[in-house]
Amino acid sequence: MQIWDQQYECMQREELEQLQLERLQATLNRAFKNVTCYRNKFTERGIVPEDIQSLEDLKKLPFTTKEDLRLNYPYGMFAVPLREVVRIHSSSGTTGKPTVVGYTKHDIKVWSNLVARFMTAAGVTHDDVVQIAFGYGLFTGAFGLHYGAEAIGASVIPMSAGNTEKQIMIMQDYKTTALVCTPSYAITIADRMEKMGIDPKSLSLKVGLFGAEPWSEAMRREIENRLFVSATDNYGLSEIIGPGVAGDCEYKCGMHISEDAFIAEIIDPETGEVLPPGSIGELVLTTLTKEAFPMIRYRTRDITSLDYAPCACGRTNVRMKKTMGRSDDMLIVKGVNVFPSQIEEILFAIEGCEPHYQIVLERHGALDVLEVHIEVTENIFFDEMKKQKAFLEMVEKRIDSVLGVGATVKLVEPNSIPRHEGKAQRVIDNRKI
Repeated sequence: MQIWDQQYECMQREELEQLQLERLQATLNRAFKNVTCYRNKFTERGIVPEDIQSLEDLKKLPFTTKEDLRLNYPYGMFAVPLREVVRIHSSSGTTGKPTVVGYTKHDIKVWSNLVARFMTAAGVTHDDVVQIAFGYGLFTGAFGLHYGAEAIGASVIPMSAGNTEKQIMIMQDYKTTALVCTPSYAITIADRMEKMGIDPKSLSLKVGLFGAEPWSEAMRREIENRLFVSATDNYGLSEIIGPGVAGDCEYKCGMHISEDAFIAEIIDPETGEVLPPGSIGELVLTTLTKEAFPMIRYRTRDITSLDYAPCACGRTNVRMKKTMGRSDDMLIVKGVNVFPSQIEEILFAIEGCEPHYQIVLERHGALDVLEVHIEVTENIFFDEMKKQKAFLEMVEKRIDSVLGVGATVKLVEPNSIPRHEGKAQRVIDNRKI
């Protein structure tokens, strides 16, 4: 079992919290001095950095939201002069206008090291050939994994996204051992290999590092069974650093957060109240090492929980569960909170359902209508009406019992739901509220 950075990944809690406090105080001082937005926020609350004397005091500080970043677009949140910024990235803009982030030379070095941690935890070594099928550009994903893999000493194929058949050819010819992409694109690759008659066992693949969208444990099993890889999850977001916030170890029992670089809190998304350990809520992150773009109590909108129990891998950093979805992507259907990942988990457990689905929301009068379109195997699609009806009723009953809300399920032909090379569009909300 390999650990990239033994000192910080296996640090005792008391020592870690002391380090966090020291780094937090330095971050607050830098943000207060150099970022007008933070100075104004602190002043409104009557707070100065010196008031934060313990980690418990963190909750006194105001949250940072995506709206703050939009209002200070593009460079208003930078804590260093632009001449010290060696890299500019932006978010993928999946929830609106992209947010611009900057990195100093030191930030890039720290970022590479943090990504090397979770890649090592997933099983990547200097002997691996890493194929990156994220889009290169303003999105942080490709560059983060690229530099992390190079830090480890692995060989990197910067393939970028798309051109699925060429991706597969390169996997075959270049003997790729580690695949980096979104989980939904991993399924697309598996589908195409099947059509091309290529046995995944003939490839050299051994590990997949999948991120950039929420995915279920059922989807993990699906990818592992079809590509014969160890499918690992990793977490990050552009506003915080990009990939490198957290990642799976070999035990896949939650993603270890690099707590020497980030403080994680779980809050009630409605009230903003900090919740006790183990609670499910919205993840809030504070950066501790970033020079160019410090983030204080940033509301990620991602729903998860934190587990402080010891991990068998020997790392002491807290583990975050797979994100269930986003608090702002959470669907409220007939007053019930529904996450797309819950529906995915249900569908993957049903034999005959393909791993491609779409959730469509309509409003008829004052009533919400939840439709789930699922691709099914040809056997089921062309079954006699009586068998089809029984299958539909079974799926609808399963959804109703798990979610507590009824759904109309429609079966669609194989390959009729659009495939995506990046993040899959799972939800179409046609409700006019």
